[in-house]
Amino acid sequence: MTDRAVAADLDGLLERIAGRDVEAFGEWMRGAEPRIRASLRSFAAGVDVEAVVQDTLLRVWQVAPRFVADGQANGLLRLGIRIARNLAISELRRRKLEVTDIEAIEREAVAAGLVAAAPAPPADPLPRQRIEDCVRRLPRQPGRALMGRLGSAGAHPDAALADRLGMRPNTFLQNIARARKLLAECLERHGMDLVRELA
Repeated sequence: MTDRAVAADLDGLLERIAGRDVEAFGEWMRGAEPRIRASLRSFAAGVDVEAVVQDTLLRVWQVAPRFVADGQANGLLRLGIRIARNLAISELRRRKLEVTDIEAIEREAVAAGLVAAAPAPPADPLPRQRIEDCVRRLPRQPGRALMGRLGSAGAHPDAALADRLGMRPNTFLQNIARARKLLAECLERHGMDLVRELA
């Protein structure tokens, strides 16, 4: 099977995935996961690739209903690779790796054809402040769950984070889902499209 055929097959699942078809997403993951993992090869020495891949797949599933294809092949996979790369870079920064090291890793990944070159920075000079403002507006429990997940940066399983916050695991996951939904809606009111930002 050619790369083009694989891409077409994955694109063909978008409508079903957006409709929350779990089997379609499982089929998409079988084709996409190896490509996402390969795109993180340059980051393997500095991050837990498996944790990044799992978090990426979760995020792709969550944004899929709002994803708008750009007319090019394999749009959802390209979004997944962009999300994975951003998560890996965030983890490297959390570990205080030098910016020049991160830039070198990115250049290597681009040169190997594993990821596309980073897009130009957004025109809005205040995206960070807008995100922080939206996070502050979250209800208490969803906000605690989201900040616990982000603060952990994949270092702890959700069950441990839930226990630390005094929540049941299912309640923790419901709060995460609610926080992400409210955060996306808040950012959209500020004119920030998360799918476009992450693509």
